[in-house]
Amino acid sequence: MSADAHARLAAEHEALIQFLYLAPVGLVQTGIDGEIVMINPISAQLLMPLSRDASLTNLFTALEDVAPELRHLCANFDRPSGMICDGLHIHLNSGAAGKRMRVPQVLSLSLLKLDGSRLMAVLQDVSEQVRRERQLRQSDAWLSALLTSISDYALVGLDREGRVSDWNETIGRVTGFQPSVVGQPYSVFYPEGATTAEQVQDRLHEADANGWSLDEGPRLRADGSQFWGSAMISPLPDREPDLPADGEAAYCLVLRDISDKRDTVDKRRKSVFCDHLTGVANRRAFFEAAELELTRNRRTPRPIALVLFDADHFKQINDRHGHPAGDCVLRQLGAALSLTFRQVDVVARVGGEEFAVLLPSSTLAGAEAVAERLRRLVESQPVVCDGVSIAYTVSAGIAAVDAGETIDLDTLIKRADRALYAAKANGRNRIECWSGDRDAHR
Repeated sequence: MSADAHARLAAEHEALIQFLYLAPVGLVQTGIDGEIVMINPISAQLLMPLSRDASLTNLFTALEDVAPELRHLCANFDRPSGMICDGLHIHLNSGAAGKRMRVPQVLSLSLLKLDGSRLMAVLQDVSEQVRRERQLRQSDAWLSALLTSISDYALVGLDREGRVSDWNETIGRVTGFQPSVVGQPYSVFYPEGATTAEQVQDRLHEADANGWSLDEGPRLRADGSQFWGSAMISPLPDREPDLPADGEAAYCLVLRDISDKRDTVDKRRKSVFCDHLTGVANRRAFFEAAELELTRNRRTPRPIALVLFDADHFKQINDRHGHPAGDCVLRQLGAALSLTFRQVDVVARVGGEEFAVLLPSSTLAGAEAVAERLRRLVESQPVVCDGVSIAYTVSAGIAAVDAGETIDLDTLIKRADRALYAAKANGRNRIECWSGDRDAHR
């Protein structure tokens, strides 16, 4: 090759390196196992707070606490090349263990398999975009409720306290409830454990503030059967400002049976808000739900509890039985958590073997009781993977916000994290609670 050709290639290489380092997004090239080959400054800035040892050598390891599904996604991507994930949202509110971040931050990760030995990752800070998208989703849901052809619905008048103010045939047609439903709170249409008295009032406050409030989920018929429904509450525009609480209708509740659309809705929701391995909520869903609940708490004080669970000696399980066995343990733990806690509670996988449960309207004692029930359930039911029985236990740390106390999510997580650390330090397979006078107590 001539000297001119060498010079031209050198100049092109230098231009490529300059582009990578000046690119407005984070770029990381890795081996197929996640070992980092090239990383530009923006990626280093975004990933360094997650590093446990102040070094960035493996992308999967750096993101293990905040995107535990990433390694699993890559291992199960069987095409020779292509997009493994596109715009995966990674919430960094709590960061890596011991490195809680002060400012909420959301990263977008796109991971491309270049060939059999190389991966390319693109990272961006999309915190502001996520907040805007959340507002747009609410607007889209409202417009959809107005524009979609409604095949079956109930129109329910509610008084200022959210109680059914009168009965009509549409209520009977959709739910089977008869005139005796008048005077009961609209939570009568929700299965037990699907909402709380405080959340009933939250929906009314949100309707007053925004003009409407919409949610979807399981609904209850008079005969005890359930259906998947949407419920939109709107304040009546001509209501009297000094209308008594038990007077005429102050709100309109539109209750729709959308069971035929549940599969589509569930598929879309799971692709965004579910952990791929365990099926419980992911970090994104957890942090959105937790921030919303704490915002509601600032407006209408009520107790809130947070439980952090950690599978004990999980690394030893992986080392002894292999990662597929570790995956079996995590799947069973996720199923046990979903079975034990209420529908209204938010169960999420927030790290490799760490799970979080947010319990609205629950005291510290109440959360401790159900966490202990989960601990005993796990201890008594070994996982069977490929014919091998694997016994394991969990430790848990609990923190709670008392009615009238105002704290942010980061503080609540730190308290539960300290209690979890105490549970591990005191022998594992136990529950510890945070208290203000000392880090944790049994």
